[in-house]
Amino acid sequence: MTRDLTVNYYRIEKAISYMTANFKQQPDLDEVAEKINLSPFHFQRIFLDWVGLTPKKFLQYLTLDYLKNSIHQTQNVIEAANLAGLSSQSRVYDLFVNIEGVSPQQFKSAGVGLEIFYGYHASPFGICFIAITDRGICDLHFIDENSDRKEYEVFSKKWSFAQLNHRPDITQSYIQKIFKPGENAQEKLNLLVQGTDFQVKVWEALVNIPFGVVRSYQQVAAQLGYANGIRSVASAAGKNPILYLIPCHRIISKDGTVGDFQYGKVRKRTMIAWEMASLAV
Repeated sequence: MTRDLTVNYYRIEKAISYMTANFKQQPDLDEVAEKINLSPFHFQRIFLDWVGLTPKKFLQYLTLDYLKNSIHQTQNVIEAANLAGLSSQSRVYDLFVNIEGVSPQQFKSAGVGLEIFYGYHASPFGICFIAITDRGICDLHFIDENSDRKEYEVFSKKWSFAQLNHRPDITQSYIQKIFKPGENAQEKLNLLVQGTDFQVKVWEALVNIPFGVVRSYQQVAAQLGYANGIRSVASAAGKNPILYLIPCHRIISKDGTVGDFQYGKVRKRTMIAWEMASLAV
């Protein structure tokens, strides 16, 4: 089951990469299925299982015009927060996330002996590495099969003062809470992060972007009172240590392009569209 989930994600990612590159030609089911070496029937069944929509319907959430309009819609939601609509609907899927931020030096002096459990698990977006402490989740990253697996090496250096234990039996329950929106949304997830005050402020702003909603770097910078600090916001987003839960994938360029993402633009597009499509199911 776990292997099937992982294999299917990479099939879907490959299909989405092809669809986004050729969306103006509106490739049909047979054409996309052929590109990933599946029958049209098998491809559509996998896609429906993954997101609940056909590939054709899903494609609309990947277009530049749609994402650009979504940014403007987000601004309207912010200005009229009491109106029913996308914001209230998306909150049904939101997890309650709280960030506890400390500087690396503060934590290094106070965190000696901290016990951290970590594991590798399948997710809707491929294999992920997750690490938790009794104070909260402290890492979540995705892993590509065709790249070097350096997540543990990087993580262990950052948390060298802690005791690290491979316990996927413990971390699996967190994966279920994170990637099943709506089923466990009432439970609060605490995040333990190392970062500067500014980085933590940016990460907190990202957490407040609702499920299925996108905002521009400019909007986030203005919200934080740094209207001219777009690059600083982008840099802080790029250093996000807990992907998905700190949803840096929900921040895009104002022209509708998705911008950079440390684990690939295709995965970022996929995550954005998956959330938007989930609201439409």
